[in-house]
Amino acid sequence: MIINISELLSTPGKSVDYQIPIEMDAFCVGGESYPFIKKEMVRLNITNTGDREITISGRIEAALAIPCDRCLEEVVTPFSLDVEKTVDLKMSDEDRINDLDETSYIDHSSLDVDQLVSNEILIHFPMKTLCREDCKGICFKCGQNLNLGECGCDRESLDPRMSAIRDIFKNFKEV
Repeated sequence: MIINISELLSTPGKSVDYQIPIEMDAFCVGGESYPFIKKEMVRLNITNTGDREITISGRIEAALAIPCDRCLEEVVTPFSLDVEKTVDLKMSDEDRINDLDETSYIDHSSLDVDQLVSNEILIHFPMKTLCREDCKGICFKCGQNLNLGECGCDRESLDPRMSAIRDIFKNFKEV
């Protein structure tokens, strides 16, 4: 959802509270799409601090379905994020690039809430997601989820490129 903040920008010191729905159905990153399981209203307070500078503060509550990195079962991952941003609208696009300012969610007098939410989730996205600490993963031969039971596959097969080293170890055992 896009919010028009032109009226706010015309009055220094003005502060406005918003409750905005997340309109995205899924969070997309790296060619993957993670559906939202829970989306609460985004609460934002936008304040014009004067001299074409605004502060954005608020809270984002959401949950995504992210597959476990070992067994691929969906894991509901909650996000409770506090947002605190200061945006200098005097900066040119070139200055923003040079300062590595990541404000793709604001353009002159409009604020893209979904883009702001995406940026915040991306920053807090987990490096590794596990369904549980002792997840056994899947069988590399048949794909069976090993948390649900054993599959009976022989998982002792070694890489054929390592056969020379395996023979060395066999020679040491015979001595």
